[in-house]
Amino acid sequence: MSKTSTKGIWKVISASSMGTMIEWYDFYIFGSLAVVISTKFFPSDNPTAAFLSTLATFAAGFVVRPFGALFFGRLGDIIGRKYTFMATLLLMGGSTFLIGCIPSYETIGFLAPLLVLILRLLQGLALGGEYGGAATYVAEHAPAGEKGYWTSWIQTTATVGLFISLMVILATKSVLSAEAFDLWGWRVPFWVSIAMVGVSYLIRKNMDESPVFAKAKKEGTTSTNPLKESFGNRYNLKFVLLALFGATMGQGVVWYTGQFYAMSFMKTVMNVDSSQVDELLGIALLIGTPFFIVFGWLSDKVGRKYIMMLGMLLAIFSYRPIYKMMYNTTDISQKTEIVQNPIEKSEKKADGSTITTTQKKYTDGTTVTEKKTYMDKKDAQKSVSIHINSNDKWTLILLVFIQVLFVTMVYGPIAAFLVEMFPTKIRYTSMSLPYHVGNGIFGGLLPAISTYFVSHAKTAGKADFYLDGLWYPIIIAGICFVIGMIYIDNKNKITHL
Repeated sequence: MSKTSTKGIWKVISASSMGTMIEWYDFYIFGSLAVVISTKFFPSDNPTAAFLSTLATFAAGFVVRPFGALFFGRLGDIIGRKYTFMATLLLMGGSTFLIGCIPSYETIGFLAPLLVLILRLLQGLALGGEYGGAATYVAEHAPAGEKGYWTSWIQTTATVGLFISLMVILATKSVLSAEAFDLWGWRVPFWVSIAMVGVSYLIRKNMDESPVFAKAKKEGTTSTNPLKESFGNRYNLKFVLLALFGATMGQGVVWYTGQFYAMSFMKTVMNVDSSQVDELLGIALLIGTPFFIVFGWLSDKVGRKYIMMLGMLLAIFSYRPIYKMMYNTTDISQKTEIVQNPIEKSEKKADGSTITTTQKKYTDGTTVTEKKTYMDKKDAQKSVSIHINSNDKWTLILLVFIQVLFVTMVYGPIAAFLVEMFPTKIRYTSMSLPYHVGNGIFGGLLPAISTYFVSHAKTAGKADFYLDGLWYPIIIAGICFVIGMIYIDNKNKITHL
């Protein structure tokens, strides 16, 4: 590839990646702050129900992504890639900013969660049109034989978006007191996104249309009805379904297990301090992100199939041992408490409730803070926060990094795999649907479904209740692995049935 063409595609990569990264940042801020948001927009009398409601609202944004894929995919195949993902950027940015402006449940009641849900659905629609446009745009600029490498830069944007969301939250917490962050500071990351969206919009505005699409439009070979040609044609529909059930379905659950479920598990099941979780997850993502490029590049050399399938297979057999090790790092029953009177203090609130805080220390450096809220001499609410020691922190970083590595194996090659599967005139529409069903439906529902399984198992008294949430990604990835191994060959094509 010449220096000129290298410079040109780097410009395309930079513009596309920046916009897509910001959209993922906008989308992930909600998940990163799920624990805080559950106390702001939902009734506080049942913390577990409020958190599950927050996860359900988070999942709703994923569920509508396929509809965004259809709507914006159709536009992208008719009017062009550039203008379509400029529109998705503005829709996403505006929705994110407005979520940060919604008054709390205490102020406007049930209107708060309703408004959050509406904006969350708009975010999902926007993201449904963004990824397919960015991946298609980059792939149509990439030289033959190097699509895996160049599109893998787009694949990093989701993880980088999550990483930046965690860093912005940590930075906001570091300059505000805990009380100020809980009161209003959690809104700052939502507000910050509007400035980033503005910059990205100006960059994208100056980009040219994809040369492949521009050529097709000039020759009059673009589709007049992309939806009908993509899904009304039995031959093309077969490719769409096999892309979904043989690749993106499994990729979706591996992705969300390694990033979002790991974060949710540490915060809500293991009760690790929220700031520590954000920090260790950020480190694991920072170390793991370059492997998207490695496996994207490798897929150009050895094919997409075996890299993606190996990532799923490793995840299937490793998840339960990994999460058992994670849980054991903060299992207080396996630690020795320092035999001293624990630090206790009580605080009387204006509403008549009393908050009692107890802090316990353990010989390995672990600190456990337990808060109980009493109302009318009854224990109304209990929360536990565990501050882990340095050794446990690095153990968790390693265990999360391993999961991120699985993510890079299944996700790094997927954009090139999907782009190569469909013709130019219906590519945006055809590749977007299986990607967003696999990620939005199968992947996006994972946090809520897995958290429910864990809660149900805990109520039933199972000793290893914390592992029950893993059955969902293991089963889905297992089914996808079997279908992919049978019907997808290693030449980036699908075998005929």
